[in-house]
Amino acid sequence: MTHPTQDALIANRGEAPVLLEARNVVKHFPIRTPQGKQQVQAVDGVSLKVRAGETLGLVGESGCGKSTFGRCLVRLLDVTSGQVFYDGEDITAMSRKDLRKRRMDFQMVFQDPYASLNPRRRAAATVEEPMRTHGLGTDAEIKQKAIELLSVVGFDESFANRYPHEFSGGQRQRLGIARALALQPRLLIADEPVSALDVSIQAQVLNLLADLQDDNKLTYVFIAHDLAVVHHISDRIGVMYLGELVELGESTALYNNPRHPYTEALLSAIPVIDTEAEVRERIVLTGDLPSPINKPPGCAFAARCRYVQDVCIKEKPLLQIQSDGREVACHFPVGT
Repeated sequence: MTHPTQDALIANRGEAPVLLEARNVVKHFPIRTPQGKQQVQAVDGVSLKVRAGETLGLVGESGCGKSTFGRCLVRLLDVTSGQVFYDGEDITAMSRKDLRKRRMDFQMVFQDPYASLNPRRRAAATVEEPMRTHGLGTDAEIKQKAIELLSVVGFDESFANRYPHEFSGGQRQRLGIARALALQPRLLIADEPVSALDVSIQAQVLNLLADLQDDNKLTYVFIAHDLAVVHHISDRIGVMYLGELVELGESTALYNNPRHPYTEALLSAIPVIDTEAEVRERIVLTGDLPSPINKPPGCAFAARCRYVQDVCIKEKPLLQIQSDGREVACHFPVGT
């Protein structure tokens, strides 16, 4: 049996219908400061589309707003403004009752599996809980389904009665994935699902996610700070900086030929294992990260950018489509 190439898979997903769409999503958090009430601009006008069956990676350093944005996508946080459409429905306008029903279609895998699991609930009961909450089957059917899901993520029945503290970090993450799959969702938001794991365990979880996607026709939004990990699993990558999307494009093209100076700097930090490979220039970012409370009027990256010019400081660049189809928010994209 032959398998389609990665390029063919990406092409097919490119023709798939849009499953998730964010339109100018804004999430600000009110805070009190010595200067009075102010707003932390965690997410500031992000728009993107995710097609059915694809994996969209979101990458950026800590504090860039990617996790907050991920929670907005499944309405674990209500947006300050903007809209999120799931399968054509505006979930930001849904009542809590309607949203509860719709939540079966999208689930979240959290960064810290131990913090997201009830330490007093055994593994099987953890997986059973969402099905019981939504009344999906009889008691016997739910118990059987839980055992099947534990098997899907690599556990035999001997794990069913273990508590979370009896699992390793990677095993707890797999347990969290099993719970997320209990409602047979179409969309998973994976928020830094491997960042707390050893490298060898990271690979196991990433391979599991890839297999589950193929077997269950899942769509992923994969959030991480490690661009190498995101490149490994994603069809397209969005790069976020200070609450804004600064670059969006096909995974391999973005990885091999970054257009935004921030993406270029992130890539330069990835270690090169092959000693015969061309030595990559290490770009060390200098300057201070702007405050998410008082953003500069121009480009938010200007203070740290080695290509900065006067217009960058005065005028905010818009996210625009380049000749190669890449979307970049930069007055002077790299390589153009």
